[in-house]
Amino acid sequence: MTDRELWSYKDIAAHIRVQPDTVRSYRKHGLLPPPDRVENGKPYWYADTIRRWVASRPGNRGRKE
Repeated sequence: MTDRELWSYKDIAAHIRVQPDTVRSYRKHGLLPPPDRVENGKPYWYADTIRRWVASRPGNRGRKE
């Protein structure tokens, strides 16, 4: 089953336990996948997109979410 819930910077930050500004910095430096949607100029990602990104990040091998 696909999780199509849209996540903001704040949601992503809570998921990976960092501050929202850190997630913004990741995007600025090309470390975050492109947003799945942009609404009113604000980027959003599907939860599944972020979970795949987290699983592929260096240092996360074998880590459970």
